[in-house]
Amino acid sequence: MNARVFRDTYGVPHLQAGDPLALVYLQGVNAARDRAWQLELERRRYLGTSAAFLGAEAAGWDVFARQARLADTAQRCFEALDDETREWVRAYVEGVNHALPGGAARAPEFAETGLTLQEWEPWAPLGIWLAVHVLFAGFPTKLWRTHVARHLGEEHVDLFTSEGPHGAGSNGWLIPGSHTASGQAIVAGDPHRYIESPGVYQQIRLTCPEYDVLGLAVPGIPGLAHFGHTGGVAWAITNAMADYQDLYAEQLRRTASGIEALGPDGWKSAAAHTEVVEVAGADPLEVEVIETERGPVIMSGTAGAGAGSATSLRYPPRVTGRLGFEVMARLLRATTVADVDSAFDEWVEPVNVVLAADTAGGLLHRTAGLVPRRHPSNRLRVVPAWEADHQWDGWHDPMPREAVNGPAVMANARELAASLGVEFATPHRADRIRELVNARTDWSVDDMPSIHTDTFLGSAGAVLDLLTDLDDLSSQAVALRTELLAWDRHMDAASTTASSYSALRTAIVSRLTDHFTVLENAEVTELFAPWMDPLTHVSYALENLVAARLPGIDLTWLAREALEEVAARRPRPPWSETHQLSPLHALRGPVFARDEEPLDLGLSGDHHCVMSTSSLPGLTDVCIRASAARYAWDLADRTSSRWVVPLGASGVLGDPHHHDQLPLWLRGALARAVGATEREDRSYTVAVDGFGTVRVEEADPERDLDLIHEWVTAERATYWGMGERSRAEIAEIYEFLDSVPTHHVYVVRLDGAPVALLQTYDPQADPAGAAYDVEAGDLGLHLLIAPGDPRPGFTAGLLTGLAQFVFVHLGHPRLVVEPDVRNTRAIDRFHRTGFTLGPEAKIPQPDGTTKTARFAFLRATSATR
Repeated sequence: MNARVFRDTYGVPHLQAGDPLALVYLQGVNAARDRAWQLELERRRYLGTSAAFLGAEAAGWDVFARQARLADTAQRCFEALDDETREWVRAYVEGVNHALPGGAARAPEFAETGLTLQEWEPWAPLGIWLAVHVLFAGFPTKLWRTHVARHLGEEHVDLFTSEGPHGAGSNGWLIPGSHTASGQAIVAGDPHRYIESPGVYQQIRLTCPEYDVLGLAVPGIPGLAHFGHTGGVAWAITNAMADYQDLYAEQLRRTASGIEALGPDGWKSAAAHTEVVEVAGADPLEVEVIETERGPVIMSGTAGAGAGSATSLRYPPRVTGRLGFEVMARLLRATTVADVDSAFDEWVEPVNVVLAADTAGGLLHRTAGLVPRRHPSNRLRVVPAWEADHQWDGWHDPMPREAVNGPAVMANARELAASLGVEFATPHRADRIRELVNARTDWSVDDMPSIHTDTFLGSAGAVLDLLTDLDDLSSQAVALRTELLAWDRHMDAASTTASSYSALRTAIVSRLTDHFTVLENAEVTELFAPWMDPLTHVSYALENLVAARLPGIDLTWLAREALEEVAARRPRPPWSETHQLSPLHALRGPVFARDEEPLDLGLSGDHHCVMSTSSLPGLTDVCIRASAARYAWDLADRTSSRWVVPLGASGVLGDPHHHDQLPLWLRGALARAVGATEREDRSYTVAVDGFGTVRVEEADPERDLDLIHEWVTAERATYWGMGERSRAEIAEIYEFLDSVPTHHVYVVRLDGAPVALLQTYDPQADPAGAAYDVEAGDLGLHLLIAPGDPRPGFTAGLLTGLAQFVFVHLGHPRLVVEPDVRNTRAIDRFHRTGFTLGPEAKIPQPDGTTKTARFAFLRATSATR
């Protein structure tokens, strides 16, 4: 199978290669080309070096990343992988390293920030995974509960259950064949995350002789961890809302030999060292990194605990040296539910609920990940490190699962994973999806948008019920109440009543928050401040707070005042006028190019709708969290499967596929996951002054064999080493080169006539790479000029065009050649055209011989860029 990149109408990459290692290398190459800024940003975040180019607002995260030991944990987990998985991850990173300079040349953020590239560490994907998910379990909420208990009393520790205002939620449903028109299962849903630009998910298809899988990849991570369809089996996940990270109140003391921490067995030495966080536009920050027997210290001081106190974080990957990356490679090979089930047995973080179905009728509904066994109070709040009761005592085993006897739903509610956590999503989304999918038995993939886009707001009753017994209202307020109580509770974009409801909820939240001023100004680091905001917690815990009927809070008065306020400000605009999508970008960059007409980003839905488009009631209607993707996997016919993302396949502003899926996403439509594709064209044409038009075309081993055979066996091609090869042998060699993603063959034409054979390679994947110090993005080159009469200036003109191809079109920063030392004419030509001569070295050849080569290097300049 030849190494190829195909793209569909929306620029979604369909990758194919001859084996899994070549394919994952190609996935790394593709991610770097399409999402260079996103990849390097996420890498710098796990390293804790993002403030060096983002400035002071990123410093809080960088300090946390250093103190939490994310980079060290990623390296530990990488080194603990089995050899096969480690090689697979390394191949992905090699692909990223090779293509990242070219991708960065296209991404304007690099020039805007002055960010320069660095070679990726082999464990970078594991570090990115940690950085993306370390806050998933919501451990900062334990700081909030500790704060609430201290100021309101222990009895109110769970007063503000939302359930889960900051957790990343999702919808997922499995409709078995008994409820579909085809008789085969459908797996569908949508993960809810902050809507980022570029998006957190990348649609992709990965094909090699061992498997053919389509799904949603996380840029920077090999394989398809969360959502995939192999043809025989499809799977999807949601956040289980499990609690698997603990915070400990530590007592520290400094001694002559270092730092000690008080544990159950007395004072014990703690590891400590100092790091420096560079901050653009500000002084660097010196960070003391301390790790106790519980885990790394992530905050100096525990609110109210006095001098010498600190807070440490204990999380499974740090404890076990495992992340579960072995699962990602195994999922690609899955053909049955049993394969998926077995793979997820090794999952670690984050803890997920999994749904899967196969074409043989197999169905799966289970949880996956590592959740420690420990004292119940560990789940609620910061606990004392010196008390033995709070130590971990093994892992929950087996993890909860249940048989699938009808439609199954996962929406972060307190259901299958109830024994694993404390706060879950309210049941509104799960109940509504269950109601919808059970309403009929003839579902098809084409019907899935009707579930994805359902806007019924199950939580509205908590607010509307407050209105029923109000008296002494103005006529405007009476009219508004009548309208709201008659409302169908759908948060539709065009609905003015939905807008009025939102305004009423905001007014109630604002007044209710005034009763909790004692909870303001919590003593935490800036990073955790959003988890300590009373307005946020009141907004999401509104149902619970209304039901609690707390002494001193007159809900009737609150509701009356809020209703009168909104009634006085009518008429309200349609809900979509204020409920607008606002994608997050690290530099606050735009979604639309300057010369582009912006789309209306108004939305339907709300936080507790199936179409979950979250704002922060009490503060704003603007939406920054919603469906980061929507998918519908068809087990009857994979080609009928559907998907969509909020923006597009490319992370480069101005690219045709930067946000071409946005219109579909806004109206709730889905695109075909398997449609017509075209091969990605790497050809390039450039006019060279005084020389002619140079065109570089990818060679076809079958179509161009006559030409290739004639050139490589010619007398002047002595150093090409193929003079004695038969036509069949040469065909086999070039068919092999066409099958690997690391080597490419081109025919070079001048004014339409073929004049040279160009071969490029990634030195990381070639014997030449072992003979010199490879830099990220290096591109090796072999050039064979066709037989013919000499032309003055021909080589210089040709190399000028080829330099444009390498440096401008492909974006590589350095060109590497290694002619045979005996080929003095070639070495001289390269030197005269600007190459810097390097060392001589012996390079093993495919036929078992050794070539003594002279390396030469040409760097990109501003002129060639």
